Amino acid sequence: MKKILVLNSGSSSLKYQLFDVEGDNYTVVAKGNAERIGIYGSFVSIKAGDNDKVIKEVALPSHNEAIREVLNLLLGSVLKSLDELDGVGHRVVQGGSYFDRSVLVDDEVLQKIDDLSTLAPLHNPAAVLGIKAVKNALPNVPQVVAFDTAFHQTMPRAAYLYPLPYEQYSEHQIRRYGAHGTSHKYVSEVAAKLMGKTGKFVTCHLGNGASISAVVDGKCVDTSMGFTPLAGIMMGTRCGDIDPYIPLHIMKYQRKTVDEVNDMLNKQSGMLGLCGYSDNRDVEQKCKEGDEKALAAMEVYVHTIIRFIGSYIAVMGGVDAIIFTAGIGENAPSLRKEICKRLAYLGIGLNEEKNALKGETVEISTPDSKVKVFVIPTNEELMIAKDTVNLVK
Repeated sequence: MKKILVLNSGSSSLKYQLFDVEGDNYTVVAKGNAERIGIYGSFVSIKAGDNDKVIKEVALPSHNEAIREVLNLLLGSVLKSLDELDGVGHRVVQGGSYFDRSVLVDDEVLQKIDDLSTLAPLHNPAAVLGIKAVKNALPNVPQVVAFDTAFHQTMPRAAYLYPLPYEQYSEHQIRRYGAHGTSHKYVSEVAAKLMGKTGKFVTCHLGNGASISAVVDGKCVDTSMGFTPLAGIMMGTRCGDIDPYIPLHIMKYQRKTVDEVNDMLNKQSGMLGLCGYSDNRDVEQKCKEGDEKALAAMEVYVHTIIRFIGSYIAVMGGVDAIIFTAGIGENAPSLRKEICKRLAYLGIGLNEEKNALKGETVEISTPDSKVKVFVIPTNEELMIAKDTVNLVK
């Protein structure tokens, strides 16, 4: 049996899961967070098996202390020794054009991740800190990095090139990279198993951050997020695709700075900007109450999702299955119903009873549907754990 620790490092937080791996069976034996790293009021938590969640308030001035405290929690509950760990897997947001798969960490890989921080200034530096912290605490344990962008490296250049002067791509690496790749890969693989075959899938990762991908026979051919995670469909606080002149117009005539406009597009737009609420549950409740701004926001949200699904069906030359995942995709039956209603022309029939389920792997289309529709809870940590096992053998 192997023990694999999966880490997801944020700028001030750290999520983790510990897996017991025996053959093809992956069991989560403990999981938790380290929160408010470098900030007053920091703490670590652990939920091991059927035990109650334990929270420990402790100073976490850096990721080194956060990793150390997480390891201490694991030692106090599910590990007898750190020597039991066979590998540590990390989620890294940006792998650029360099990485099209998960890789073992060495000095060159770590430097590349650091170099790519200009493309993911909030995420990659945090990942580097996490990797270095693990190296300090566990110098003999192999580490693996899994990139959000790797799955999208199969896109053809027609999908990833922007119509800008070519040197913007060749010299400055400005191109479509996408995100949520581990999630899109996972749900497309599960859908293929459910159907007994691969095919043409549209995978909809709908959370506060959201992206849609076109996947043909297990390979991504297009995705909605672009050079950054700001692009694509409307999200909780991000605007998604807009006329590229709009930011310039705002800066010129409203005298706003680059940082102010960046903050507006990333943190003040989307659902929040249109109706004052970024959480889909709050927006749905306001819609039920007849709030006009919430109704308008939901209409825009559905419209942008439909627009991307339709365009990807055209890109792929058809579709065999549409897959919903992530927080909203897994837990918003009314949204799924509205989207399927708008796509009824494809021959989609909706099983209302199954669609009412939340957070379960289920086919919500009727048996006679020409296009299958699935809800598949995503599991990025499991994908990272599997890649880690394969690379540390």
